[in-house]
Amino acid sequence: MSEIITAAVAALSEKLSGGFDGSAKFDIEGEGAIIVDGSGVRAADDGDDADVTLSADAETFQEILAGELNPTSAFMGGRLRLDGDMGTAMRLGGMLG
Repeated sequence: MSEIITAAVAALSEKLSGGFDGSAKFDIEGEGAIIVDGSGVRAADDGDDADVTLSADAETFQEILAGELNPTSAFMGGRLRLDGDMGTAMRLGGMLG
């Protein structure tokens, strides 16, 4: 597992300590993926499916997790791509910041 995935799992676990109703997959280009669901946050396996998949490069995810970039702004600016349920993505974005 890459250092970026390990750090992202830790950061997301802290931000979402109250849990998350739904499932989301963060696909970090060139690094791997993370699953967020009712069980918590973990590195994703290849077969893991989610209600929504959010894809971006590592720099974009790091900026979102650090609170430097709003997830909605990243999506509107084309830096974050969505595949799946927009409502789940919006709930998650509200929790991230």
